[in-house]
Amino acid sequence: MRLKTRESNSESTPRARIGRGGRSMPGAQASLAVRRVQRGFTFMELLIVMAVIGIMAAVAIPKVVNSLRRAKEVVMMQDLSAMRRAIDSYWTDKEKPPANLQELVSAGYLREVPKDPVCPDCQWNEIPAPADDTNSAGGIGDVKSSAPGEDTNGKSFAEY
Repeated sequence: MRLKTRESNSESTPRARIGRGGRSMPGAQASLAVRRVQRGFTFMELLIVMAVIGIMAAVAIPKVVNSLRRAKEVVMMQDLSAMRRAIDSYWTDKEKPPANLQELVSAGYLREVPKDPVCPDCQWNEIPAPADDTNSAGGIGDVKSSAPGEDTNGKSFAEY
């Protein structure tokens, strides 16, 4: 029977692994280093990231919604201004107001009657032309929005 020496008994001693810097590491430290490399994010780290994303969304979403609403109001004001210029041009050229907005399209003063961006289902309010002129009977002199509610400054859409 032959006795095994310590050098020949490799199973009883922990295997040395090479760590950073080329130094050998005992088995327990080597397995800890392997576990550190293989681990993922902890629940707490994920929770913190989700909380930061939630806070950023809570700040950004109201600003985006307000910006979209303001953009619709600006488009409405531009559409009203374009229709009013077309009414004035038609009135100047033909010496009478247009009968309706569709007449501005058929005469070439507008490409199409724009939709109200604040309330796409609402029709424009056609305000009759003043009856001071005998030629103005039956025509429109102005156009306003019929959208319900107020803008971001508190002014009613019907006042535009």
